[in-house]
Parts: sequence; C-alpha cells; structure tokens
Amino acid sequence: MQTEAESTRLENPLPKQQQDMPGSTDEMTPRPDHGEESYRGSGKLDGMAAIITGGDSGIGRAVAIAFAREGADVLIAYLNEDDDARDTARWVEKAGRKAVLMPGDVSEEAHCKEIVDRAVAEFGRLDILVNNAAHQATIDSIEELSSEEWDLTFRTNIYSQFYLSKAAIPHMKEGASIINTASIQAAKPSPQLLAYATTKGAIANFTIGLAQMVAERGIRVNAVAPGPIWTPLIPSTMPPEKVEQFGKNTPLGRPGNPAELAGAYVLLASREGSYMTGAVIPVTGGNPL
Repeated sequence: MQTEAESTRLENPLPKQQQDMPGSTDEMTPRPDHGEESYRGSGKLDGMAAIITGGDSGIGRAVAIAFAREGADVLIAYLNEDDDARDTARWVEKAGRKAVLMPGDVSEEAHCKEIVDRAVAEFGRLDILVNNAAHQATIDSIEELSSEEWDLTFRTNIYSQFYLSKAAIPHMKEGASIINTASIQAAKPSPQLLAYATTKGAIANFTIGLAQMVAERGIRVNAVAPGPIWTPLIPSTMPPEKVEQFGKNTPLGRPGNPAELAGAYVLLASREGSYMTGAVIPVTGGNPL
C-alpha cells in the first residue's frame, strides 16, 4: 500500500514541458500535490483569519488548503489566474471555511492596502499574513536583463511584502504572525535568476529585521525558504531541458511537491511556533541554506 509520503514523491526526470507565464496547474505533468487528499488538520488555527498572496496555485494553494483544514478562513490574493484561484477556494470551502478571492497586482501599494482592508471587512480580524506571491524569469546575461524586468521582480517579490506588512500590522494583535516565502536562492543564487535571487536575499533580511521591529507587539515574523518545488512557476519560466532535471541536484535527488511545505507554514502560524520569530526555515530537499 502506498503511504502518504510516497504519494507526494516526485522523481526525475520530469517530462519536458513549457508554458506561457504565469503558468497553469492543469497543464502541468505530473500535476502537483497540494495536499488535497493527504493533509489532515487538527485545529491548530481554529478561528483565525489569513491572507495568502499567490494563493491560487503552487505553495500558496497548499498553504491555503492546510490553513483551512486547521480552522482558518482565507483570503486568496492572486494576479489573474482565475481558474486556479477558484479551485483553491473550493478546497478551502470544502474544509468548511470561508474563502475570499482577490485578484490584482501586489506590486502596487494601493492594491496591497485593498487586500488587507478586504480581509478585515470579510473576517473581522487578521491573524496571519503569508507573503508568497513571486515573479521570476530565466535570463542568461546581465545585458539581456532589462530595467523593467528588474523593477517588476523587485516590486512583486519584496516591495509587496513591505506594502502588505505595513498595511496589515495595525490590524494584528498579540499572537499574530507574518510568514514570508524566501528561497534557497537567497543563499545559493543561480546566475540565470539574478533578479529573483537578489529579491529572495532581501526577503530573508527583511524578515529578520521586521521580526525585531514588531516583537514588542507580540507579532512574529518568519520565513520559509523552499528549495526546488514543483509549481507552475517552473515550466513557465524555465526551458524544457532544465524542467526535466529540476530538483535532481538535491541530496534527496528530486523536487518537492507544494504539499511538502505546508506543515512549515502551519507551524509558524500556530501557537506551537509561539517562540519562533526572525527565523528562516529551509525546506530544500537537503541542500544547506
């Protein structure tokens, strides 16, 4: 009989494939596991309310499913991937929790404030902010890396975390938490992901600094640093030959599924993580951070 751990396991080589950005879950082979059939909640987040950016697919979807099964209502913020976002919302609602969909561009400060205002209006509280939305592009040389691409990557990946945190913190009470998605790229940057990797280094630093700034308010700030995780970002931003070998260079010899990160986010959001702040937790298949 196949165990739950085995059901989430991906193996190399993956099928060669490519999509247009930002990518779609339904077009991926194999389809990622977000914990739809495997995650079991135990009330760790009962009565809480969360915002998850990039919550339509990938890591964001896995976290939304886990949070809902742990008892939290979820606002799913996403760019324009409506079909994926509706699928995530269905899983949240199937868990008996409220799902709110909020499309738009988190690179814009006004939209980030609207996300927070909507969450507070819908839920009457805000306990968890997961800053997960990200943009990346594979570019081989600095001459090909345009100022526009650099700016888009920074505004999406790190400016949004500042905008959302600034808007959210006044609504948060003691025990609330902010969880940022960093990356192993913060410590081991790939040259072809120069802009993306640079923002991930900034996110790690932002996490540690903000954690110290708000500690006296009883608000915790942590980050999860994923390694190679099988999400729509991969086939939509990498050439097919790199997709085929994605994750092979880890000690575990494979990429991870989004479901394999959800537990880290739950821990950091829950009372079990109450003495954790300023931490950057690696979930990397064994590659050191």
